[in-house]
Amino acid sequence: MSTVLYITAHPNETEASYSLAVGKQFLEAYQAANPNDDIVHLDLFKMDIPRLDADVFSAWEKLGSGTAFNELSNAEQTKVARLGELVDQFVEADKYVFVNPTWNFSYPPVLKAYIDSICVAGKTFKYTDKGPVGLLDNKKAIHIQASGSALSPGSDYADFEIGHRHLDVIMKFIGVPSFEAIFVEGMAAAADQARQIKENAIQQAWNLARTF
Repeated sequence: MSTVLYITAHPNETEASYSLAVGKQFLEAYQAANPNDDIVHLDLFKMDIPRLDADVFSAWEKLGSGTAFNELSNAEQTKVARLGELVDQFVEADKYVFVNPTWNFSYPPVLKAYIDSICVAGKTFKYTDKGPVGLLDNKKAIHIQASGSALSPGSDYADFEIGHRHLDVIMKFIGVPSFEAIFVEGMAAAADQARQIKENAIQQAWNLARTF
């Protein structure tokens, strides 16, 4: 049995989101193919995700120099403990499904905050004399991203897109060997084709879910 983290970064409900609608279909297909797997939904807009701020950096510095956890300030303890929970949950899972819209060629800031919480030395990567090495080499990930314009590799505006490309870099950095993408794109540029674009993405989601 595998544990899947279904990670969504959209403030709206499924009915008002192309990415969430495709993600929902992906989950249904995945559950049909893997009825015994455990799926955990992380709605990032409804979660406590500490930002990396002065409290966090201060706490990490103190802990690194030998200060006991209970000697940290209340704010430092709360934030560092929560960040620890998030990265431990990520490490313990087997598969990841990231779902988000495109905002200004990237993903919503809350997803960046989550990524910051799971990129932790000793947990998801380690430093070596040859540079950093990812530790999650037995995981799989899929990215479902929607955008009003076509931004996927090969499109005219692919060079503008930095959300999926950044997530791809992060997956490589932490060692995830399998990372696939479903782009739900072009609905604003070709409004008359929006329904077909969505249906094509759903079909792709169903196909990928059966082998994920």
